[in-house]
Amino acid sequence: MSLIMTENEITLAIIQLLKEGKKKVFQDIVDELQPYDLAQQYTHLSVKHRNKFLLYLSIDQLTELIMELEKGEQLDVLHKLGIEKSTKVLDLMENDDLATLLTDLDPSKTEELLSEMKQEESENVQNLMNYPPETAGRIMNNRYVWIPNHYSIHEAINKIKHFAELAEYLNYLYVIDEQKKLVGVVSYKDLLLGNLEDKIENIMYSRVVKVDVQVDQEEVAKLISRYDFVSIPVIEEDETLVGVITVDDIIDVVIQEANEDIEKLSASGKAIDFNTSPLVAASRRLPWLILLLFIGLLSGGIISEFQGTLEEVVALAFFMPMIAGMTGNTGTQSLAIVVRGLVSQELDFKQGIKLIFRELWVGIIIGVTCGVMISIIAFIWQGSFTLGLVVGSSLLITLIIGTLAGTIIPLLLYQLKIDPAVASGPLITTINDILSLLIYFGIATMFIAKLM
Repeated sequence: MSLIMTENEITLAIIQLLKEGKKKVFQDIVDELQPYDLAQQYTHLSVKHRNKFLLYLSIDQLTELIMELEKGEQLDVLHKLGIEKSTKVLDLMENDDLATLLTDLDPSKTEELLSEMKQEESENVQNLMNYPPETAGRIMNNRYVWIPNHYSIHEAINKIKHFAELAEYLNYLYVIDEQKKLVGVVSYKDLLLGNLEDKIENIMYSRVVKVDVQVDQEEVAKLISRYDFVSIPVIEEDETLVGVITVDDIIDVVIQEANEDIEKLSASGKAIDFNTSPLVAASRRLPWLILLLFIGLLSGGIISEFQGTLEEVVALAFFMPMIAGMTGNTGTQSLAIVVRGLVSQELDFKQGIKLIFRELWVGIIIGVTCGVMISIIAFIWQGSFTLGLVVGSSLLITLIIGTLAGTIIPLLLYQLKIDPAVASGPLITTINDILSLLIYFGIATMFIAKLM
C-alpha cells in the first residue's frame, strides 16, 4: 500500500489510523518503511500522536526507530517507553551505538538502564564505555562472529548459521587461535568455494590489517578507505581480538569529524545543531567573534591613517571592499583545500613545501587574471591608467598573500600537532583584510600625485 504513496500521504494515513485505532492496517504500512523513513514519520507527528505511534510499534521496530533518531530524541523515546520496554530495546541495539547513547546520560540513569538489561549485554556495553571517546575501542562492535583456526569449513558454516543474526552484515570472518589471538581472516567466498573438509588455517589469509583499541577513530576511517574494507578487526596490545568496526560505524565517524571541522572552520566552537538554544549557541560563537571584532578594529585604524589618500582620490573607496573581500575568499579556499587534504593523507616537510609552491603559483595565476580584469574596469570607468595600475597591482599582490596565508597557517598548526581546522576561516579572512588594506592604500599613496 505505502509503496505507491508519497511521504506526506503516508503521514496523513498514519495519523488517521492512529485516531481510528486500526493497529493492523497501521502495521501493514509501517512494515514497508525503511528505518530512516520510520524515524521521519515519527518526527513529523505531533506530540499527541507520538505516544500511540510508539505503542503500536514492535520491539524490533522501536529499536530501528531509536537508531535513526538524534540523541535528544532517542532519550525522549526511551523515557516514554518506560524501564521495562526500553531495556528490551537496549538489549537489541548495537553495543557501540548504545555506549555512545549512554555516555552523556546522568550516571544514576545509566546505571539504572544497565542494571535492567541482560547481564551479558550490560557487561559488553560497560566494557566499551571504559575506552576513551573517539577511539577504535569505543566505536567497535563487540558482538561479532569469530572462528577457531582448527575448524573445518563445514564447522565454520554451521557456526555462521547458528549466529546468523551477528554474521549477516559481514563479508569475512576473523580467525583466532587457542589464546583468542587474531591469526587470520577468511572470506565468505572462500568458504563457499572450498572443500567442506578443508581446515580454516589452510585457506585463511594470515596477513590481517587490524587496529589497536586505542587508535583514533580518524585513523580507522583512513584504513577502511585505503583498503576498501567493509569491516576491520580491533585488537588489544597482546593481539587478542576484542571487536570489529564496520563501515556503517565509519560513515558516522566521517560525518562527525566533518561537522567538527566545519564548526572550527566557521569559528562556531562546540557543536551547535538545530536544537541548540539561542543563548547556548550565542555563547559558543561569541568568543571568536569578539576576538575578531578587536582585530577588525585594526582595519578601521588603517583606513583612518590613509584618510588623506581617500579624500584626494574618492574612487579608491569604490574598490576597497572588493580588494578585502577577494583576499579573504581566496584565503578561505586554500584553507579548506589544505584541511580536507590533511584529513585523507599524511604530509611530510617535502610535500608541505611542494604544496606551498603549488598554491603560490595558483595565487599568481588567479592574481594576474583578476588583476588585469579589474585594471581594465578601473581604466574604462575613470579613464585613469594609474588608477587601473594601483587597483590591479594591489589585487594581484593581496590574492597571492591571501592564498599563501590560507595554506601556510594550517600547515604550521599541523606541524605543531594542533588540529589545522582551528585555523578558522573568519580569522584568516580578518588577517587578510588588514594586509590587503595596507597594501592597497600603501600603493595608492605612492602614486597619489598621479592619481589626482
